[in-house]
Amino acid sequence: MFIKNCWYVVGWSGEVPQDGFLARTVINVPLALWRDSRGELHALTDRCCHRGAPLSMGRLEGNCVRCAYHGLKFDASGRCVEIPSQARVPANFKVASYPVIERHKWLWVWMGDPALADPALISDTHYVDDPAWASGGGHLHYDVNYLLVCDNLLDFTHLPFLHPTTLGGSADYAAVLPTVERIDRGVRVSKWVFDTDPPEYSKSYGAYAGKRVDRWMIYDFILPGILLMDSGMVPAGTGATARETGLRIDGLEFRGRQALTPETDKSTHYFFAHPHNFMIDQPEVTKRITDNLVIAFEEDRAIITAQQKNLDLDPSFKMLPMAADLALTQFRRVVQAALEQEILQVENLPSA
Repeated sequence: MFIKNCWYVVGWSGEVPQDGFLARTVINVPLALWRDSRGELHALTDRCCHRGAPLSMGRLEGNCVRCAYHGLKFDASGRCVEIPSQARVPANFKVASYPVIERHKWLWVWMGDPALADPALISDTHYVDDPAWASGGGHLHYDVNYLLVCDNLLDFTHLPFLHPTTLGGSADYAAVLPTVERIDRGVRVSKWVFDTDPPEYSKSYGAYAGKRVDRWMIYDFILPGILLMDSGMVPAGTGATARETGLRIDGLEFRGRQALTPETDKSTHYFFAHPHNFMIDQPEVTKRITDNLVIAFEEDRAIITAQQKNLDLDPSFKMLPMAADLALTQFRRVVQAALEQEILQVENLPSA
């Protein structure tokens, strides 16, 4: 069961061609995204109401979509406006349409009640295209339930062990537990580690080789699975905690933006960007940062995929909690509460 009344990231702006479709499945619903003659974005169920063929295998005709199988034509609202083999178009010949918004290079789709699709609920990802920051990004696919990936992002004590050559740092990083707070539609995780070794990826950027740093990682994790991170490091003892005044002298700062979108019960889309505010005029640095991030994400994917296979072998297996699980436990409660609220809303609807 998935939350419907929320905004899911469904792709990057550049993935939708001007004369074709982006086909992508979200919470078990196949979607066809396309642009009309004005460049405006639309999203329809990617399943013709006649025989279930994917509309994304068809073609665009003006501001309409023509199914490749029997030629049914649909307008942007999903209403069938033409059936070549007959004059009459029955009123029930239609497919669902979904609110979709393009913002800061990401495409957001609302899978629930269109009347509740408030754009203000879209998370702040402006750093992805902010000229004061440089950013690379991408899209990975995991053959696992999305909550297992959420768990991974809500407990970073794994960094020194799973990512020793990229994001890791020394083992003392795992020993410091974060502060966890409940916020609207999610949790906030704050972690400070002082006088520690810098992670491998940062040594060349900040000339930190052989030096110690103060390192922070503060992030909101918001429904349905959006990570908004403020992270970085400064030379040890130079004032990393003065966040309000911006006193981060000679620091490396990042504003990670990540989005988990369930594809099916056992597969997940993972969209990510990692904006940084240093060496922004050197694209090779941005590429190197992104490449290192992908290496770390591939390490995550390998172990989470193996975890999913293990869990599938024994559905009765019960995970044992430990202190570092606080954030992921709290977020799972947020998810469950949202699901229960949607069930109550449906049950309270007046009968037809």
